[in-house]
Amino acid sequence: MRVLGVDPGLTRCGVGVVEGVAGRPLTMIAVGVVRTSSDAELGARLVAIEQGIEQWLDDHRPECVAVERVFSQHNVRTVMGTAQASAVAMLCAARRGLPVVLHTPSEVKAAVTGSGRADKAQVGAMVTRLLRLAAPPRPADAADALALAICHIWRAPIQNRLQQAVAQHTAKGRTA
Repeated sequence: MRVLGVDPGLTRCGVGVVEGVAGRPLTMIAVGVVRTSSDAELGARLVAIEQGIEQWLDDHRPECVAVERVFSQHNVRTVMGTAQASAVAMLCAARRGLPVVLHTPSEVKAAVTGSGRADKAQVGAMVTRLLRLAAPPRPADAADALALAICHIWRAPIQNRLQQAVAQHTAKGRTA
């Protein structure tokens, strides 16, 4: 499975592509950041993020896009920018018919480090170790994007089984 992880943000939108399957060593395909100027008009920034993500989708052909679920913060302005960048990533994937999955920050931290309260340094260190990299990806947004992709690769088989079980249970309920 090849997954594009997206850590949404208006100024720095982390992107990373990881390939592999649960239970096997994973491979980093690419990592980076789509940047916009904080001085630019909002619409232009969103277009730049769209163009950057479209380029990543063209270049790396993921099967799925994993995006960090926006959560409530004290700074509403930051949340709005993050939500807008997140929506752009979801739109780009949906336009191509790619499945989009959302993972919360604590879900990603728990999957990668074992603790939902891990700090950025711990996430970066575990991403480095899991992907056998020489150094943690910089900035942290890039490492977070890889962590999102790793989280999804590891969780996808379980989520798929749960969805199948729910579908079968629902189908049985209709025929009874």
